[in-house]
Amino acid sequence: MIKLDEILTEAIASNASDIHLVAGKRPMLRISKVLAEMEDEDVLQNDDMYEMYDYFVRGNVDRDNEYRETKKIDFSYEFGGVRFRGNISSADDIPVATLRIIKNELPRFEDLGVPDVVRRMMYQPQGLILVTGKTNSGKTTTLNALINEINENENKKILSLEKPVEYKHTSKKSLVVQKEVGTGKDVLTYRDGVKNALREDCDILIIGEIRDKETMEAAIDMAESGHLVLGTLHTKSCAETIDRIINFYEIRDQGSVKYLLASLLKLIVSQRLLKGIDDELVLLPEVMVVDNVVAGCIRKDKFSVSELEDAIQSNLGKGNVSLINSLATLYVQNKITLEQAKSQLEEKNLEVLNRTIMQMKMKQQMM
Repeated sequence: MIKLDEILTEAIASNASDIHLVAGKRPMLRISKVLAEMEDEDVLQNDDMYEMYDYFVRGNVDRDNEYRETKKIDFSYEFGGVRFRGNISSADDIPVATLRIIKNELPRFEDLGVPDVVRRMMYQPQGLILVTGKTNSGKTTTLNALINEINENENKKILSLEKPVEYKHTSKKSLVVQKEVGTGKDVLTYRDGVKNALREDCDILIIGEIRDKETMEAAIDMAESGHLVLGTLHTKSCAETIDRIINFYEIRDQGSVKYLLASLLKLIVSQRLLKGIDDELVLLPEVMVVDNVVAGCIRKDKFSVSELEDAIQSNLGKGNVSLINSLATLYVQNKITLEQAKSQLEEKNLEVLNRTIMQMKMKQQMM
């Protein structure tokens, strides 16, 4: 019999970020990016996984129907005053689960290590701002820190579309409306929520994830109509984000999309989380501010990821933060090893990394 209350309690006490439940293995916790079995728990059997499914679904007909149709569900859950973001999917026709622990305290921007230019760009009256990264890169945390920043300082209506809602915002100077996306929830899809936002008199629209052409089109329409739109994408760099958006579209439509992106996009922040020398997680940010140089790269007939990366690296004084500079900074600050820094780059960029580190160390010695 699976002891879910016990597992959740231990995960909270251990400051874990994630819980993994898979048949044939003991429950596993991810702590500081490292997966470890819970030695005091029994190996999970198939019956345990069905019991786990019943525990979280708890007779929710919409959630049960969604799983039967798609073999996956996303949900939120609260236990012991702590919120969890859950995902149940199927492996060999047996439910498997991943639970993310959501910190109760809303993140403050200044505590994240995100460059301040990102916060400043939030005060744009309109346009498109994107937060990108792989799974477990802290995208949702950064996005919610930005919501909190505006909520504390601006008189705006913020409409947030999330799947599921993770951090709960209380309206302060702003009016914050959070809607959950999914079957039986506030809106069925992100696309539906974005389209309806035009009729809800919001100033700022938050899109939890932009994953298809239709949602991207709706986001662009909102930005074009005078709103500030923030969203996340699952990409690993600023330049690759542009490439992915362009490739949402047919070749015949890509020229007009490039023009719209060049004019509406204000900033992309791409981030990764690395395990530092002291075993604490450190943020590795890359920031691309869309100025005339970057806009020109986006509009080109043949878009080039490497050309845009070079443009970011060569325009650091305009708010851009390159991946190379972030890595060099973390290394010089003794937060990561040189091997870690090199592992994040292609071989062609290692010489630039070494040169940047040398320049930073020389500046330190002169101070």
